[in-house]
Amino acid sequence: MNIPGSGIIKGLAVTARNFLGSYVEKDRLTTEQYPEERPKLPENARSFPFLVFDGEDPEAGMRCVSCKICEKECPPQCIYIVQDRDAAGKAIKRPKVFDIDISVCMSCQICVEVCPFESIRMDQDYELSSFDRFGSLVLGKSRLLKSNTYYRNIHPTEAAETDARLEADRKKKEAAAAAKAAAAEKAAAEKAAKAAVEPEVKA
Repeated sequence: MNIPGSGIIKGLAVTARNFLGSYVEKDRLTTEQYPEERPKLPENARSFPFLVFDGEDPEAGMRCVSCKICEKECPPQCIYIVQDRDAAGKAIKRPKVFDIDISVCMSCQICVEVCPFESIRMDQDYELSSFDRFGSLVLGKSRLLKSNTYYRNIHPTEAAETDARLEADRKKKEAAAAAKAAAAEKAAAEKAAKAAVEPEVKA
């Protein structure tokens, strides 16, 4: 039997419970005590790109080979790359200059999608406000380079997949190089055996 007005009472009870719970239940609190308390961002959160390096040395472990694909594909054209060169002027597979103007960047992630070397990824650092529009908001190579450990901390699932893919590619290249070396060694042995037999035939 429905008592007249019982639905309204139930609705008010739910509203009161949610209202009071929003003040005392930790996961229901809508206010963050920022910056003392910082929100834990979801793994798919993204702000602006950064460059990944492996190992301890950012320059030596840099994955970027300065192919400039990201620079060409960037819709707002906010990426600027200059390839490095040695003393003789020969091109080196690494960038001398790698700048991203985050005042123009729209965080579309196209640079990440087109990079064939898994070298550029999206960061979660959102505290980049500045009064200096033309200086602080143009991130150079030194500010963009971050370790693979950092990448694994902010995007663990994606980083694990990337590392597995890179490891598989590395093993494939090593196997191909080993097969090539074995083939060259076999060809050299056959050539040496043939050269040893020819003098005996002539004699």
